[in-house]
Amino acid sequence: MKSLKNKIVLITGAASGIGKAIALRFGCEGSHVVVNYLNKKEAAEKVIHEIKAKGGRATKIQADISREDEVVNMFSEITEQFGGLDVLVNNAGRQEDRNFVDMTLADWNAVLDVDLTGHFLCAREAARIFMNRYSDDSNHSPGVMIFITSVHQNIPWSRRANYCAAKAGSAMLMKTVAQELAPYKIRANAVAPGAVKTAINIENFRDPEKKEKIMRKIPYGRPGKVEDIAAAVTWLASDEADYITGETIFVDGGMELFADFAHGG
Repeated sequence: MKSLKNKIVLITGAASGIGKAIALRFGCEGSHVVVNYLNKKEAAEKVIHEIKAKGGRATKIQADISREDEVVNMFSEITEQFGGLDVLVNNAGRQEDRNFVDMTLADWNAVLDVDLTGHFLCAREAARIFMNRYSDDSNHSPGVMIFITSVHQNIPWSRRANYCAAKAGSAMLMKTVAQELAPYKIRANAVAPGAVKTAINIENFRDPEKKEKIMRKIPYGRPGKVEDIAAAVTWLASDEADYITGETIFVDGGMELFADFAHGG
């Protein structure tokens, strides 16, 4: 995707999992990747090494996206180093699973602070940069935001009220941002993964019984790969998707199709 070459791309939570795959894909597309991480410094450095080993460019910035001061400082550092930003990928997320009646306020806030407030803070700072670059006579977007949400922005998930609420909130935040910033040609979209095989849930796929339960929910017949998500994200960030804003692409193998009803319900 030629339009991604030399773009400055910030990916939050990019030291592992889906975030890492997105970082590697942007690196392969010729972007300069900013790898944000919280406490996995060595893992972030490995991501940068992989990108550079393939001829790409990357740097790392540590920041807790749930803290306003750290987010502001991160964006200031990006502006100082690169003169601005072209793409924000709001990827960082957290889960704290509890039965609803046992969920504490701390459990609730731990997820909302990252998965929703963190997305807000990063999107706000990115929007300020993008708006300053807007020109009435330009036919191109001055900046793109992509929010990584989840099929659980729509599908309830027992023991994860905090997570589902945060993802649904992030999806509506994206739509509102897209609506408000469209006159500036700033695009905002979301990618909603389904059951994607990552280090966090790999044990569920190794357990035959748990794997079978997961696969029953996926009409397409295979779990998602982190590369599936990265492909959707990079396409949305490219000029090929220039007329798309305010939309969510569900990369879920049909999980939202309610697989049980394929057999009569």
